[in-house]
Amino acid sequence: MVIHYTTVEDDRELEQILALQACNLPSAISEEQARTQGFVTVKHDLDVLRRMNAAFPSVIAKEGDTLAGYCLVMLREFAPEIPVLAPLFERLKQLSWRGRPLEAGGWFVMGQVCVAEAYRGRGIFNGLYRHLADACQPYFDFVVTEVAERNTRSLRAHERLGFETFHCYDDPSTGERWHIIAWDWH
Repeated sequence: MVIHYTTVEDDRELEQILALQACNLPSAISEEQARTQGFVTVKHDLDVLRRMNAAFPSVIAKEGDTLAGYCLVMLREFAPEIPVLAPLFERLKQLSWRGRPLEAGGWFVMGQVCVAEAYRGRGIFNGLYRHLADACQPYFDFVVTEVAERNTRSLRAHERLGFETFHCYDDPSTGERWHIIAWDWH
């Protein structure tokens, strides 16, 4: 079958995102899987996903009715909804990228990207981000996200696409080292 890229349209698709997310949290996979296949950090709930999607639709990849992957658009107004991302948002208030203070706007946070295990290695990650860029370029200049340093698969995939690390920090509450990265669309 063919992979179809689109935006989330209903709760059924949001529930599919939550199911795929749950399968890729560090608590659901082995350390070896996390190291070789990557992982997601944030566990969302349906209400937050609904509101995030209503503010700006997230991108999904589907094969028929099966969810192959997703990219969650997270506008800055949702920062208080996801406490685990508080250190990121606090840092972003103080940072600049390419000489431009992030407080000036023109960007959003990639809330999370995930590709189902059966679909990895088939270009879905790049397809999700390309579709996201097409949908978001009229409204935003770039996208910002953070990736745990130990999530080497995700870091490499983001770099191949064009993301650049512009800041790293250590989160004292988790001991995790994070790379804050951005992808310029202009």
